Amino acid sequence: MGPIHVMMWINIGVCLPLTILVICCLCCVVRRDQVPVIYYTNLLISNLIQMCTIFIIVAKPDDHETYMMSFVIYYFGVQASLYFKLCIALERCFFITRPLTDFMRQTRSSVLVCILVWALCVASVPVAIVLRYFLRVLILILVPAFLFIICFAATLKGLRAASTVSTEEKRRIVGTLVLLQLNYFLMILPAITELTFEFHPHDTLRYVVFILFLFSPFMDLILFFLMQKMPTDKRLAGLCCCSRCSSSSSV
Repeated sequence: MGPIHVMMWINIGVCLPLTILVICCLCCVVRRDQVPVIYYTNLLISNLIQMCTIFIIVAKPDDHETYMMSFVIYYFGVQASLYFKLCIALERCFFITRPLTDFMRQTRSSVLVCILVWALCVASVPVAIVLRYFLRVLILILVPAFLFIICFAATLKGLRAASTVSTEEKRRIVGTLVLLQLNYFLMILPAITELTFEFHPHDTLRYVVFILFLFSPFMDLILFFLMQKMPTDKRLAGLCCCSRCSSSSSV
């Protein structure tokens, strides 16, 4: 069993139950004003689609059509996951740069955006299979890379002007965008580039590229802790206030 297959089984045995657990936590525990819940939940659902199809790919069914269809569904899940990451990045960016424009944060608008994303993925997957290189490069490389860079740069530029946003919230937003950038440019983009242009690097490099790609769903689970207000935030704020009071009294 090669390292890629080992990572696939880790996805199935570890990441799959953790993803289901986080989805249940989102539905039962987290308040809607803490996290862009709808986008993140759809992101986790797209990851579930990927992991379920990984199970079929690893099992290698005798039916060739079923085996090939699992790759198509997996491609669909990867594209949906990537676009919901973009939705989260755009929502976090607008929260800093356009705080009065809450289109991305309204429930009805969020549901509409998610429906459009799923519809776009359903429509573009068969077209991408026919128009192999051009559409794959456009929808999986050029557009996401451009939007991720724009969101990150615009957010950093607008941090000082966002006086209504607390410092802790700014840190969470920047951390979320940094994690999304690392996830895409370090884990997703190399694998997509290798598959699209059919590069044939050394076996060791290829193993590293696809193992990092399969590690991407684990990074999405970390977003759960970055995007919500943790109980430690208030404790840290209290400690800062206490330290300031003690220093002022000593003076």
